[in-house]
Amino acid sequence: MTDRDNLRRLHYIDTLFAGLTGHDLYLAQQIQSAITTSLTEAESREPSDPAFTAAAARLLERLCGGHQDHGFFHWDAGESATDATPLFMREKVLAGLKRLARYRESTLLITNLRPAHCPPDRRWTPRREREYQETLALIRDLAAGRSRRSASLNLLFL
Repeated sequence: MTDRDNLRRLHYIDTLFAGLTGHDLYLAQQIQSAITTSLTEAESREPSDPAFTAAAARLLERLCGGHQDHGFFHWDAGESATDATPLFMREKVLAGLKRLARYRESTLLITNLRPAHCPPDRRWTPRREREYQETLALIRDLAAGRSRRSASLNLLFL
């Protein structure tokens, strides 16, 4: 893995665990090394590797699960071929927002949305780009419309 890939992973961990680390890169690096040692062949994986992002999401969910004031929900848009379609995406996002509604602070992590709209072996077309932008707008609108005004909801798209 190159230094650039390592830095991308470190920024991902720093953003995801900011509430726990306070943007301390040393602590983020400790979390990153804990995740990479738990995965086999982790060093040869891409920073956006689904196994790495899923492991980080599971770790954050375990860490935040016991806190009364912070909620966490992770949706992997690449789980199936239909997950990124508007109907199924809406169902998953609303389920996440419903789970997060009782928390003052919460994080909604959405991973693999971009590859779900355009697989790595395909090219971005104007139609795919438009559908991707519409999906992002729909998620933002759902989050704005379905969360309390007094709550702080962080949307993370990775």
